Amino acid sequence: MIPAQSDLAGQVMSQLSPADLGAIARRLGVGEEHAGAAVEQALPLLLGGLARNAASDEGAGALFGAVRRDHQDLDLGSVLGSVLGGGGAGGGILGHIFGARQPQAAQGLGQASGLGTDNAAQLLAMLAPLVMAAIGRMTREQGLDAGGLGGLLGQQAPQAAQRSGAGGLVSAVLDRNGDGEVDLGELLQAGSGLLGAFGRR
Repeated sequence: MIPAQSDLAGQVMSQLSPADLGAIARRLGVGEEHAGAAVEQALPLLLGGLARNAASDEGAGALFGAVRRDHQDLDLGSVLGSVLGGGGAGGGILGHIFGARQPQAAQGLGQASGLGTDNAAQLLAMLAPLVMAAIGRMTREQGLDAGGLGGLLGQQAPQAAQRSGAGGLVSAVLDRNGDGEVDLGELLQAGSGLLGAFGRR
């Protein structure tokens, strides 16, 4: 079990007050509960993409360099205010996290969460700067180097996916067989509980 203070997904969620979730929900045109559930699925997806990138020494070094250069000294609250105000560089960050899989990430989250592809892409872009700021804060506080950061993500990403029930979504989007296609069977299974819950409202 990861201590609460070392839980990246938990750090981001703890920054989102009901008012913040309400602001996100209004941006997406959905209810607050729906937005909150989608955030809980989106965070493991972002961490999974980062962990995949940091699995190699080269990838971990590149991520560590980006964190130290652009994200290490950012305050999560300030980043959140910028994001909710329509700022932030979420789109560019997503390109680095998912690369050619960015459309699959939006499609997969959109189907699993019921948001639709466009709203899912918007949500991922809103959350990406928060995730990077949380990583920067943890890197600074724990004195991590590139290898330590890669190890941290490798540990936290699967645990965050398991806790949120998003493991199938993360696996389907990141596509273990490398063919660039989302595994819709696994994806629908991952999102069936969430979609069913919203369908009953």
